[in-house]
Order: sequence, then structure tokens, then C-alpha cells
Amino acid sequence: MSVGDEPTPQTRKLLLLMAAGATDRTIARELGVSERTICRRIARLELKLGVRTRFQLGVLAASRDWL
Repeated sequence: MSVGDEPTPQTRKLLLLMAAGATDRTIARELGVSERTICRRIARLELKLGVRTRFQLGVLAASRDWL
């Protein structure tokens, strides 16, 4: 599946913060957006990559060298 221009710099930072174990609140604060926006971005990535969980998202992102 093609994922276009991913990972963007914002996506990469989001994934790195997730990999570090940061909470959605912490990620939102670091990226200067709301928690809801973080949840939407994660859901969008899951849909684009065809995964169902954040764990699967992390594994796939790592296998694609996005981290």
C-alpha cells in the first residue's frame, strides 16, 4: 500500500514520541496540538497502513525505518 509522502517530519516526531512511551497528552503538548488531533493522526496512520492497533502501527513504522 502506498502511503504517499509519509513519514512527514510531524509523523516521524509523533511516532518517536509514541515509541518513547509518551502519553497522548504529552505528545499533544510537544507537537502543539490537542489530544484529539493526536488521536485523529494516529487513526489516520493506522488506516493508511492497514493496521488495527497502535502496536501494529509501531511495528510497521519500525520495519519501514520510519523511527
